[in-house]
Amino acid sequence: MKTWLHAVAVELGGRAGERLCRAINVRAGRTHLLGLLEAPTVPARAPRVLGVDEFAFRRGRTYGTVLVDIEAGLVVDMLPDRTSATFAAWLREHPGVEVVCRDRASAYTKAVKEAAPNSIEVTDRWHLLQNLVTAVERTCHQHRSCLHEDADQEEPAPEPPAIDLPRTPIVERTRDRHADVHRLLE
Repeated sequence: MKTWLHAVAVELGGRAGERLCRAINVRAGRTHLLGLLEAPTVPARAPRVLGVDEFAFRRGRTYGTVLVDIEAGLVVDMLPDRTSATFAAWLREHPGVEVVCRDRASAYTKAVKEAAPNSIEVTDRWHLLQNLVTAVERTCHQHRSCLHEDADQEEPAPEPPAIDLPRTPIVERTRDRHADVHRLLE
């Protein structure tokens, strides 16, 4: 039973694990499930590619930092806050990081420049795409009057070429329904 509860805790965490246990009539609270989890062993050296991101212990109030070995896909350590001093101290204690994959937080940038100046900083994919979306939205907003003028001047788009679909029962039924709809509209 303890093995099952440990698996539930690993996969779902506290609250979701508690809901699953309640659904299958197993008595296990969220604190009991979380108590079954063990902290990962922190290696002496940092991974070559280190992912850094913040997470909420309690949204809007308490935040921490999660450190991930990007190449192995494993959590390396969790820091109790998201300050540059804490992250810089961790980097000094765990040398060897070559690439830091981070979000846009300036605290992490400051810590990397201070404690691992030879490492390369890259933006993670999610924040890179978020930056791109923001830039595209800003550009479209700035040039919206130009876009409206061009839309008014353009000719209507040509009809796409008809696709010759094979004669299958599904295609025939769809064609019949389409014809019925247009007959009813007339």
